[in-house]
Amino acid sequence: MAENVSVDYLKQFKVEISKFIMPYKFAVDEINTKINILKEEFTHLHEYNPIEQVSSRVKTVESILKKVNRRQIDLSLDVIREEIKDIAGVRVTCAFTSDIYNIKEMIEKQKDIKVLEVKDYFKHPKPNGYRSLHLLIEIPIFLSESVEYIPVEIQIRTIAMDFWASLEHKIFYKYNKGVPQTLLNELKEAATAATELDAKMERLNKEINMYKQKDIDEGDFIQVDLENEQLELPLQLLESLIERNKKQLQ
Repeated sequence: MAENVSVDYLKQFKVEISKFIMPYKFAVDEINTKINILKEEFTHLHEYNPIEQVSSRVKTVESILKKVNRRQIDLSLDVIREEIKDIAGVRVTCAFTSDIYNIKEMIEKQKDIKVLEVKDYFKHPKPNGYRSLHLLIEIPIFLSESVEYIPVEIQIRTIAMDFWASLEHKIFYKYNKGVPQTLLNELKEAATAATELDAKMERLNKEINMYKQKDIDEGDFIQVDLENEQLELPLQLLESLIERNKKQLQ
């Protein structure tokens, strides 16, 4: 980046970059809407919702300029658009590791989303123990006079790893990235503990689902005729519905 940049140029650039950021905000809104629709669908139509929490952010002008300076790239909107792909970010938190790949698949099936890059830090964890799935996607934003294709980074991770990553970020911020090696070692151990917790909870969830399916398979079923439409229900469920109906009629 040029060493001598006039104050007037910086002021003008700040105005331009503020306009530049706007489509990224719209892109985050689009992705949030898509994920919230999936979350709402699972809440009402399925027994289990894999999406625990959704958060999002758009980098501030100050944050973008710091990254420009740190990476020594030109102070140009075209260059920033090409070089900095994480201006818009969405984070999805799940309960179980298997949920992560289910959500990835659901996002990839969205017809107006183009997946540019996948970084699987579950299969290939970072040296510090960080595990997550990062999707770099591109989504069209329809403005009044144009269509812009905006990149958005989507991070999908478990509750345990999200908790670890949040604390790790706070510790690095407190020490201004100069974290003592002893703390780095303990952070790595904590990440390993989070990974082990994820694995244990995944195993327990699978066992519970197996027992649940076994109860359904071994339960007594009865045929119910609803205006010539046959519906097979577990006897226990049918008895519960009848009993509830009796109480409502009393």
